[in-house]
Amino acid sequence: MRVGVLTGGGDCPGLNAVIRAVVKRAVKTYGWEVVGIRHGWRGLLIEEIDALGLDDVAGILPRGGTILGTSRTNPYKDPQGEAKIRAALEKHGIGALIAIGGEDTLGAANKLAAAGMPVVGVPKTIDNDVNGTDYTFGFDTALSIATEAIDRLHTTAESHDRVMVVEVMGRHAGWIGLQSGIAGGADLILIPEFPVTIREICEVVRRRHDQGKSFSIVVVSEGAQVSDNEGKSIFVPGDKRDAFGHVRLGGIAPTIADLIEAGTGFETRYTVLGHIQRGGSPTAFDRVLGSRFGVAAVDLVARRGFGRMVAIQGTQIVDLPLAEAVGSMKVVGPDLYETARVFFS
Repeated sequence: MRVGVLTGGGDCPGLNAVIRAVVKRAVKTYGWEVVGIRHGWRGLLIEEIDALGLDDVAGILPRGGTILGTSRTNPYKDPQGEAKIRAALEKHGIGALIAIGGEDTLGAANKLAAAGMPVVGVPKTIDNDVNGTDYTFGFDTALSIATEAIDRLHTTAESHDRVMVVEVMGRHAGWIGLQSGIAGGADLILIPEFPVTIREICEVVRRRHDQGKSFSIVVVSEGAQVSDNEGKSIFVPGDKRDAFGHVRLGGIAPTIADLIEAGTGFETRYTVLGHIQRGGSPTAFDRVLGSRFGVAAVDLVARRGFGRMVAIQGTQIVDLPLAEAVGSMKVVGPDLYETARVFFS
């Protein structure tokens, strides 16, 4: 059998661990061939397909990014997209396709599987918001980077008696914001799941200063829901959208910092971590999880478990229908957020 593998959506640490595991499991255990599809779904649409052997994946385990390249191409934006992908799979003799990606990539994979194509999914997103899996690889690395940044900002905030606003990734789910905020000892955490007003934010900062603390750390997810005192959103993102219709986010921190300074009189600065969270070498956890996912995906192909996705639940690798993974998004619940609130000033 010839197995194809692609990486779609945003890059994240751990992708190469999955690719490496797919090739090693397919070649060494089953004697299959593997081909790499360049730049996600775009590579199938324009047939950017190359052989991927053991030598090609040697030494890539600690590398960030993806050796296959990626894109946010939506195959269903092309009226002939589904037909082109079917034709490409048949032309290149690809008997199974392993699609590694987040909600959008897996959503397209689910549609293709429903159309009868042999597709298996591997969940990937630093936001950790894919339903059906406790963790996605890339999240632990992003969390570690954000936590280290918060640790570093503590010292400069304390030295200058400043409020520091730290913006992290998280469009609809605040997993990075919540957990990095707890791990970094933030005084306030703002995430998409729990709306807050600027008055409430300023009250927390003032209360901390009234307690004799001369600095504060505020962690905010890029998609946090923050409103003025009349209930109007304080931040309106631009109108740039990707191929899946998502508005490009980023930049809420400057607005919040200005409003905190205006509302409290305390000097306030901001830091936007942005793509720094995506880059660099994956943590040990993400290398191991990615490796386990890659092996499990090939085994799922061997069982002809098409239309399904590998996942981790507890400590066990399982699989579930792709439709369950893309039907809803995994978000932070009230119990966990209440735990974080214990540490708010």
